[in-house]
Amino acid sequence: MSPELINENLSAIVARIEAARKAAVKPAPATTLVAVTKTHGADAIYPALIAGQRVFGENRVQEAQAKWPAIRAEYGDIELHLIGPLQSNKVREAVSLFDAIQTLDRPKLADVLRAEMDRAGRTPFLFVQVNTGEEPQKSGVHPRDAGALIAHARALNLPLKGLMCIPPADTNPAPHFALLSKLAGENALPLLSMGMSHDFEIAIRFGATHVRVGSAIFGERLKN
Repeated sequence: MSPELINENLSAIVARIEAARKAAVKPAPATTLVAVTKTHGADAIYPALIAGQRVFGENRVQEAQAKWPAIRAEYGDIELHLIGPLQSNKVREAVSLFDAIQTLDRPKLADVLRAEMDRAGRTPFLFVQVNTGEEPQKSGVHPRDAGALIAHARALNLPLKGLMCIPPADTNPAPHFALLSKLAGENALPLLSMGMSHDFEIAIRFGATHVRVGSAIFGERLKN
């Protein structure tokens, strides 16, 4: 995709976010666009940076390691989010590279994150991923277990700030966003990461503070 088209797409998404916020009855105080660059290289990322985008999301630690250190050497104000599943054996790399990890989904991972943050002296802020559809193939804690995981993370004094979800495909996402918002309210968590290219405007209606948009900006994911 050409740099000009990426710039146009980015501007259009930002405008749609603002329009959705104005139309919402009670939007979040702010809604941050997380531009998802999974499978896209520096040639796609630089046009977004030049246009002013600074918050990005990656699904895989290893892929992010291969491309982001060099880019961050030029742009020191980037905020990088991990939005894909995190294996315990990748925690050291994730803590060193990411500013936010959106996929805390089990007590063991919380324990390993705490140990690595103590070792590294670096504390990316965290979201608990909730599997709102209770899909067996998808990461995330089930809603009924979310409170216990949140309590465990807080007992470890982890920098837990919010919740994240990915609703089941081909279903109405609104009930899932409503559930995540309810859980966040019950647990006094200020951030809600929900909504992607096809449904972020609905997520904004339910108070999304972060929306994760990739294909609507950069085009379809490249094969990897």
